[in-house]
Amino acid sequence: MKSMKQKAVILAAVMISTVIGAFKGQEAKQKWMFRILSKNDERQARAVRRSDAKQGKVILDDIEMAAYHNS
Repeated sequence: MKSMKQKAVILAAVMISTVIGAFKGQEAKQKWMFRILSKNDERQARAVRRSDAKQGKVILDDIEMAAYHNS
C-alpha cells in the first residue's frame, strides 16, 4: 500500500511538472519537482522516526546518525 501511494505521488508530480515546464520553463519544473519530492521524503522520514519512538527505540538526530553510520 505504501509503495503504491509513493508511486502515485511521484506520478502526479511528474504529470504536474510537465505542465509547469510547458508554461514556465525547465528550471521552474525542476525546482517544483525538487520541492515536492523532498517534502514527500521528509514526511516519510518523520513517519519512520515516529514509529521507532513508539517501539521504544532511541531516536538520534542527524549529526548522531552521521557519526554512528560512519564508524
